[in-house]
Amino acid sequence: MEKKPSRQTRERILATALRLFNTLGEPGVTPAAIAVEMEISPGNLYYHFHSKTDIVNALFARYEEEIGRLLLAVDDHAQEPEDIWLFLHLLFETICQYRFFYHDINNLLLSNRLVETHFTRILRRKEEAAATLCHNLARAGVLQAGDSEIHALAVNMALVCTFWISYEHARSPRTEPDIGRGAYQVMQLAAPYLQGEARTLLERISHHYLARQ
Repeated sequence: MEKKPSRQTRERILATALRLFNTLGEPGVTPAAIAVEMEISPGNLYYHFHSKTDIVNALFARYEEEIGRLLLAVDDHAQEPEDIWLFLHLLFETICQYRFFYHDINNLLLSNRLVETHFTRILRRKEEAAATLCHNLARAGVLQAGDSEIHALAVNMALVCTFWISYEHARSPRTEPDIGRGAYQVMQLAAPYLQGEARTLLERISHHYLARQ
């Protein structure tokens, strides 16, 4: 019975830290500020996490698990443009939920060994997932591109997925990112390679998205 409140406090610390990191940026948020926001004592916070690095690492572990499941779920069954669109929406939802990692990635790569070593793995998995999707579309006859073109396309898709969130933040720092806009920008990379009905479908999806802007 005594452990339940302790777990609840730990979860509240992580939820509060994530919200503050996303809103204010990780460098500008101290453990003391998290404790004040939660109306708990700094000692209570340090009981659960000995440093801000411990908090960041706990959040990164959750992010890595969530995005890892999504990237590993890409398989040979995804053979339509709608599959890419859905995948990108889910990907950007996860990125947006933990967006402070992307806002402050250069600082975190320099200061946090866990982030430095594991974030590179995530980038590699993004490229692999994008390449799998493109190869699937090529085998289905809806995307016309050779292996070298698909490799370059996959890298560019991973690149935009990674840095779009920072670009969007720079454009409008106080506005919640529009996930659909991110998916749209990535889909446009694949547009020149799509054939026939697939290209028409993408144009229809894009028109539907742009009509909401």
